[in-house]
Amino acid sequence: MADTMKAVRYYGPGDVRVEQIPVPVCGSDEMLVKIEACAVCGSDLKTSKVGNPRMKEGAVMGHEFCAIVQEVGPDAEAGDLKIGDRIVMATSIACGECLYCRRGWRNICQNVKPMGFAYDGGMAEYTIIPPAALRGGHVVKVPEGLTAEHAALAEPISCAVNSLEQCNIEEGDTVLVVGAGPMGLLNVLVARARGAAKIILSEPNAARLAQGEPFCDVAVNPSEQDLAEVVKAETEDGLGVDICIVAAPAAPPQEQAVHLVRKRGTVCLFASLPVGRNMLNIDSRAIHYNEIRVVGTSDSTAAHVSEGIRMLADGRVDGARIATHILTLDDIKQAFELMISGEALRVVLKP
Repeated sequence: MADTMKAVRYYGPGDVRVEQIPVPVCGSDEMLVKIEACAVCGSDLKTSKVGNPRMKEGAVMGHEFCAIVQEVGPDAEAGDLKIGDRIVMATSIACGECLYCRRGWRNICQNVKPMGFAYDGGMAEYTIIPPAALRGGHVVKVPEGLTAEHAALAEPISCAVNSLEQCNIEEGDTVLVVGAGPMGLLNVLVARARGAAKIILSEPNAARLAQGEPFCDVAVNPSEQDLAEVVKAETEDGLGVDICIVAAPAAPPQEQAVHLVRKRGTVCLFASLPVGRNMLNIDSRAIHYNEIRVVGTSDSTAAHVSEGIRMLADGRVDGARIATHILTLDDIKQAFELMISGEALRVVLKP
């Protein structure tokens, strides 16, 4: 193994560099892994443009990765993990001690420290799995037969798994997904895998809607069609969808969502709104009299990642439909450009 490696490092807004840096040394209670593939998340793009208070200068980016175990420290709490195993992670590492962790809600840990932000991430040739991740069971084995570039999608898929679990989806449900970006389409795929009978996809960007049309049963451009009328026409007795997942970071669709679900339906606010523009004017009467559930969903646990890996491995979710571009670490700026243009769903970098 060489002494140095290539890595994508963050120095500030507009300053992301590909550099040669020392290979990290595995501590006695850590695990060293060799990165096979790392997908580029929208949060990576956002950080590269406007920064992130959680990310220190010089941090190695990337949290959606697949890797091979290279070294296990003698004091590492690695369970049955061994050298040569292929792994993915629930990369928002929980403290294991706060109220939320004690209740099993590790994805909303009060002291969460994500890979690629608080810890160096996977846009490199090697990275270290910290002790807290090993103790907390954040490392998940990958079954044989699944390519690294598709296994790297387990983390973003796991966020959609969490979303659909929050929605209590049932076999035969009609689901409306608002927003045809990568995470919207992952919600579509997971909803289908969880038994949705009909999926309506709403997206005002014509190019993105065309890209998402093969994923759904009904594609709607709300700037050209009345979404409420389409939902009425496409649902039983015109009463509304069972579930509406808003994967668009905009207030109007989040406000409208309570009028698109049936009584006792569920609205899931999957996308976050920008700071300073995060307040909603929402119809409380619709929620009250129709007994509508409005839920948020954030991140995922190792159990969600494990389910994401199973979905990829058994073909319920086809990774090839999401990993549209495979590039190298040197191509990080091209990856960002592909994401900004909307041409890519997920760009995967391979060292």
